[in-house]
Amino acid sequence: MSSPKYGVVAVGNALVDVIAHTTDDFIAAQHESNGMEKGAMTLIDEARAMELYSKMGPGVETSGGSAANTMAGFASFGGTGGFIGKIAQDQLGEIFQHDIRAQGLEFTTQPLVIGAATGRCMILITPDAQRTMNTFLGASVELTAEDVDQGLIASAQVTYLEGYLFDREQAKQAFIRAAEYAHEAGHRVALTLSDPFCVDRHRSDFINLVQNHIDILFANEDEIKSLFMQENLDDAVSAIGEHVEIAAITSGPNGAVIIKDGQTTKITAQPVDKVVDTTGAGDQFAAGFLYGFTEGKSMAECGKLGALAAAEVISHIGPRPEIELAVLLKDAA
Repeated sequence: MSSPKYGVVAVGNALVDVIAHTTDDFIAAQHESNGMEKGAMTLIDEARAMELYSKMGPGVETSGGSAANTMAGFASFGGTGGFIGKIAQDQLGEIFQHDIRAQGLEFTTQPLVIGAATGRCMILITPDAQRTMNTFLGASVELTAEDVDQGLIASAQVTYLEGYLFDREQAKQAFIRAAEYAHEAGHRVALTLSDPFCVDRHRSDFINLVQNHIDILFANEDEIKSLFMQENLDDAVSAIGEHVEIAAITSGPNGAVIIKDGQTTKITAQPVDKVVDTTGAGDQFAAGFLYGFTEGKSMAECGKLGALAAAEVISHIGPRPEIELAVLLKDAA
């Protein structure tokens, strides 16, 4: 077994987020005209991205992507790692590359020279703090197995895979390649299911991936129930325990449950003064959990770190920590 240099290396969509406040009426109108689903992620093309951008109010633009957000949180705790994701050779791609490296993360994926632009996610926040995402994946979906750096994967205790990336066959092959590299090195593979719509589209492939390649699974209630087509959460949780070493199932304000070797650990959500934006809550829970895991913490401690990171991110706009999580952790000690 090789000695890991990094805690986590993630494979996911390299996107730039455009975040703006909106009204429920705007979401309803977009649902009628374009099928936008409140609180969910909808895939859109470049023309629709430009149209929606012109209709949105003033926004904040920042590097994003689910797994990249998790890595930003992981680095904020003090973790070391890397990211594998496809950008284009354009301005947004340069922004993403700068931001991910500024976190102290290794990023060496070669950009797409000809083809789609760097992807972006239009995030609309309603007064109830729900986020509705409209994603133009752009260059990010051009990631192939050839982009998976074996040396980088082998250097990490955990390889973390983003379910949002799972739409194309070449991405599925990249996931399997990454998982094989990680397991060859004697290390673990984690997966986040990302969204119930992702699971609905690719259920059989997700189940195959989970059963054969995943050690640690992250999901929320809707995602895990969708994966196993169960209406009852307890039944879905029971099913997943047969396939992975660890499962972390989040339930928003109700906290989370962690299942490991048949043992269930309940995690209480950390209270916040005001929920401003739920964007990135699951991403940051994964960041805290993985930081604890790579530091050898117990399941309860890993879950508490996840809850700490999730509470920080829902207290402000944006999917990445505004306060250094290492500082919050020290203050909470």
